[in-house]
Amino acid sequence: MATAQAGTGRTITTSIPARLDRLPWSRWHWTIVIGLGTVWILDGLEVTVVGNIAGRLSEPGSGLPITSGQVTGIAAALYVAGACSGALFWGRLTDRYGRKKLFMITLAVYLAATALTALSFSTWWFFLFRFLTGFGIGGEYAAINSAIDELIPAYYRGRVDLVINGSFWIGAVGGSLLSIVALNTAVLPKDVGWRLTFALGVVLGLVILLVRRNVPESPRWLLIHGRDHEAEEIVTSIEQKVEAERGESLAEPEGELVIHQRESTSFVEIARTVFSDYRRRAVLGFSLFIGQAFLYNAITFGFGAILTKFYDVPTGHTGYYFAVIAIGNFFGPLLLGKLFDTVGRRVMISSTYLLSGLLLFGTAWLFSRGSLTAGTLTACWCVVLFFASAGASSAYLTVSEIFPMETRAMSIAFFYALGTAAGGISGPLVFADLTETGVVGDTVLAFQIGAGLMCAAGLVAAFLAVNAERRSLEDIATPLSAAPSPAAPATAGKRTRGSGAASA
Repeated sequence: MATAQAGTGRTITTSIPARLDRLPWSRWHWTIVIGLGTVWILDGLEVTVVGNIAGRLSEPGSGLPITSGQVTGIAAALYVAGACSGALFWGRLTDRYGRKKLFMITLAVYLAATALTALSFSTWWFFLFRFLTGFGIGGEYAAINSAIDELIPAYYRGRVDLVINGSFWIGAVGGSLLSIVALNTAVLPKDVGWRLTFALGVVLGLVILLVRRNVPESPRWLLIHGRDHEAEEIVTSIEQKVEAERGESLAEPEGELVIHQRESTSFVEIARTVFSDYRRRAVLGFSLFIGQAFLYNAITFGFGAILTKFYDVPTGHTGYYFAVIAIGNFFGPLLLGKLFDTVGRRVMISSTYLLSGLLLFGTAWLFSRGSLTAGTLTACWCVVLFFASAGASSAYLTVSEIFPMETRAMSIAFFYALGTAAGGISGPLVFADLTETGVVGDTVLAFQIGAGLMCAAGLVAAFLAVNAERRSLEDIATPLSAAPSPAAPATAGKRTRGSGAASA
C-alpha cells in the first residue's frame, strides 16, 4: 500500500517493484508492447524509405529541387544529428518529468515533423523537418525503453525488449516494399508517391498515439518522485485486470524497497554515477553500441552500391534484397530473445556479437575470392544479421537495465546518441568511400572493420556483461534514492528484501 499524500523528502517502504515483477504475462502487457514498441517500426520505415527513394526525389518533376547526394548525405546526417540531440534533450526531461509525458510529446514531434516533410517544397524545408523527425525519434528511444523496462516483469524483460527493438526491421521491410511502389510511375506520379510514403508514417503514428494514451506512467518513477499514491492506484488496477483475466489470485510479492523520495537528480550526480560508480558498465555500453553501429554500416550503408557495382543489380530492384536481410534482422531477436532470459545475458550477448563478427569475416573472405553471387551474398548477410540484430538489440536492453532508476533515461540517451553518431557520422565517412570505389579489396576492408569491432565488443561483454536475467531492476542497480531498511542496518550496494506496506 502507498501513502495517501504526495510529496518529496519522505521515506517510504514499498513492495510495488516486486508486485510488478511477479505479474504473469497478460493482455495488459500486450497493450504496453503495442503502445510503446511499435514506434520502432516507424523508425525503420523512415530510414529505409528515405534511402530507397533518394533517386526519385532527385529526378526532374519530383516537386523538390534536391540531388540524390543531398538526400543520402546532408539529409541523412541531419536526421542522425536530430536523433542524437533529441535523445539527450528528451532523455534528461524523461528522468525529470516522467516517462508518459515525454513519450507522448516525442511522438507528437515525430508526427508533426513527418507530416511537414511530406509537404516539402524546398531543399531547406526538407532538411529542417528531417532534423526534427530525428529529434522526435531520438527522444522516443530514451522515454520508451525506460517505460518498457519498468513496466515489463523481470522474467520477460529481456525477450520483450529485444523483440521490440528488433521490430525496427519490420518497418525496414515495409519501407523497402513501399519504396518499390513509390518509385513506380505507372502507379503514382513522380511528385506524389514519395509524399505518400511520409503520409503513411503519420497515419501509423496516429494509431500508435491512440493506443499509447492507455499506457500508464511508470509506477517506479512515481514512487521516487513523491507520487506513491498514484503508483499504488496504477499497480492495483493492473493487478485487478490480470486477476480478472486469469480467474485466480496473484501470488504474494517477494521483496520491498525503502525509498527516500526526491524531486529530481542533478546532471552532475547522473554523470558521476554512470561514469565513475559504474564505469565498468559504461565501458560495456560504449563497446556494445560502437561495435553494432560499425557492423551495420559495414553491411547496410553501401549494400545498394555493392549489389549494383559488383553484381549489376538494377537500382530499382535493390529494395527486394534489402527486404530479405531486414527479415533476417527481425527473426534474430524474435527467435533468440528468450535465451537472453534463460541462458543468460553474458553468454548470449558475447556469443551473438562474436558469432556475427566471425561470420562477417567469413563473408569478407568469400567475397574477396569472388565466390558469391548477389543472392548468396544476401544470404550471408542475412545469417550475419540474424545474430547481429539480437546482439544490437541487447545493447539497448543492457544500458536500460544496468544503471540506477534515476539515471535510466539519460543513460539510454547517452549511449544511443553515441552509437548513432558513430554509425551515422563516422560510419558513412569510413564506409562510403570504401564501398563506392568498385574495388573488391576496399569493400572487403569495410567488412573487416565492422567484423573486428563486433568481435572486440563480444570479448568485452564476455568479461563485463551483467547477469541481469530475471532480476529486478532494483537488484541489478540500487536506486540512488534507496534508503536503509528500518528492519536492518544498511549494507553498501545491497537492497533489503521482504514485504510490507508503504509508510510515511
